[in-house]
Amino acid sequence: MTTHLITGGARSGKSRYAEQLALAHDGPVLYVATAERRDDDSFAARIAHHRERRPAAWGLVEAGPGLAAVIAAQGTAGSLLLVDCLGMWLMRFFDADGQFQADTWQRERAALLDALAATPAAVLLVSNEIGWGVVPLGAETRHFVDELGRLNQGVAALCRRVTLVACGQALSLKAPA
Repeated sequence: MTTHLITGGARSGKSRYAEQLALAHDGPVLYVATAERRDDDSFAARIAHHRERRPAAWGLVEAGPGLAAVIAAQGTAGSLLLVDCLGMWLMRFFDADGQFQADTWQRERAALLDALAATPAAVLLVSNEIGWGVVPLGAETRHFVDELGRLNQGVAALCRRVTLVACGQALSLKAPA
């Protein structure tokens, strides 16, 4: 199993970098989308842009909250899973009123870490690095930033490689010796 966390800010090039790595994979590639579809034209355009960059040969699955189950079921030896992105996945655990579903999140987060440790597949995980700004004033936003920071740390600890992408440039934070 090879796991690689790719993190960066919005429009940093992190997804494009992950896609370039996936293109070099000699075997089946499954794109694991985590975002929940919305009736937002700009968000639909972002999804379309990502879709246009992907080869037709890549599979696609929309993970929903059960990302760990997708990794466990689809992660076979020789395959590569490209999970994009962990921040969008975390957003699924906030209900329509902005309330955080803490119990469900804790279970799914632990299940994800277990699935990553157990899968025979290569996994590329894209996530947002959002902890460099000021502490958000709103409680919901602050909670999101805190939870994503903890998730990224947990995933990074498991990953063999961690790369930060800024301005389209990749900086290795963790690599095998």
